[in-house]
Amino acid sequence: MTQTANPSGKPVTRLCTHTLTSLHYRDANLVEDLMGKATFTEVMLMQILGRKPRPVDMRITDVVLIVLMEHGLTPSAIATRLIYMSAPENLQGAVSAGLLAVGSSFVGTMENCSQLLDRVLAADDPDAEAQAIARHYRAQKAAVPGFGHHLHKPVDPRAYKLLELAGAEPELGGERIRALKRLSAAVDEAAGRPITINATGAVAALLGEIGVPTAVMRGFAVISRAAGLVAHIVEEQASPSGRFIWDTVEHAIPYVGNAPAGDAP
Repeated sequence: MTQTANPSGKPVTRLCTHTLTSLHYRDANLVEDLMGKATFTEVMLMQILGRKPRPVDMRITDVVLIVLMEHGLTPSAIATRLIYMSAPENLQGAVSAGLLAVGSSFVGTMENCSQLLDRVLAADDPDAEAQAIARHYRAQKAAVPGFGHHLHKPVDPRAYKLLELAGAEPELGGERIRALKRLSAAVDEAAGRPITINATGAVAALLGEIGVPTAVMRGFAVISRAAGLVAHIVEEQASPSGRFIWDTVEHAIPYVGNAPAGDAP
């Protein structure tokens, strides 16, 4: 990300300013330069990365955002539906409840994987580092971030389509994609069988290829999943499932304490 020095040492912002007759996003006039001329993805990348995005940056970002938008009734979607059932006047609260589930176990795991790619790329011996990472997770009996999937077997088709699309972009250097493949080989060797790269593993490599820092990557999951959660609310409005989910959980998880049992339904 581009950054210029601030001689005063005081906090500043470079994201937005306004006058009585204009509003600017960074140095671009919102009305004259952006509205009707730029896409949401283009302006989003300009704001986040602090530079004018290339066409390849927008293509990669668009496909990443599409991939991350939806995965059915995952914890984030269930949380959104239940909160919307409880407070239907508060759509933004329901969406934000779902976004709180974007983390190191679901949706946001590209950050975890990218941290490993950073380690591989920084190592004097990248192959040895990849093998050390794979052996460590194997010893912990834990999944390597960015690898494996409980629903998609033998491979996560999203991941390999993402890598295929990135491979067709000559402007990408390919360094982080090669690091991912090096780590994938080490993961397979440690497991003694092929382990799929999953979607967030591929996303980590692709976002890194266009210059998104590791610490910012989870933000792209938040942006994308917010759209998917709004769609879940639209469906909840038309075909409510929140009460059904609540009732299902209440009956599926019995009370086993010493208090008197309630009447059976």
